[in-house]
Amino acid sequence: MTKKTIVYWVSTVLVSLVLGVSGGMAVTHALPMMRGLAHLGYPPYFSNILGVGKIIGLGIFLFPGLPKLKEWAYAGFTITIVSACYSHFSSGDGLLALEPLATFGALMVSYASRPASRKIAQKPNIQTAT
Repeated sequence: MTKKTIVYWVSTVLVSLVLGVSGGMAVTHALPMMRGLAHLGYPPYFSNILGVGKIIGLGIFLFPGLPKLKEWAYAGFTITIVSACYSHFSSGDGLLALEPLATFGALMVSYASRPASRKIAQKPNIQTAT
């Protein structure tokens, strides 16, 4: 196993654990999640949207193949994490607003180190003579 593969899997597992736990808490309406969302100003139904989105995204994120859908999962997770950071900041949570950035960093490491089988194949750039 190469160093790049290890970096990919460590970062991917870290992101998956964070998003999996928070997605599970959102879907089950766990009290800490519901209190947190209320503190941020979100209505209770937002928990369902957030949780289902995270769980579907994780399935795509971890399942082999599906490179186009993986791009969307990375984009969706990026939006979710950056939005969480902004929501905490806007709610006056101080330095807690920076906590999601650790997950964002791990997500970016996962994206940068992913194997070719998890990337969209690039078509060769063939130039024709004129």
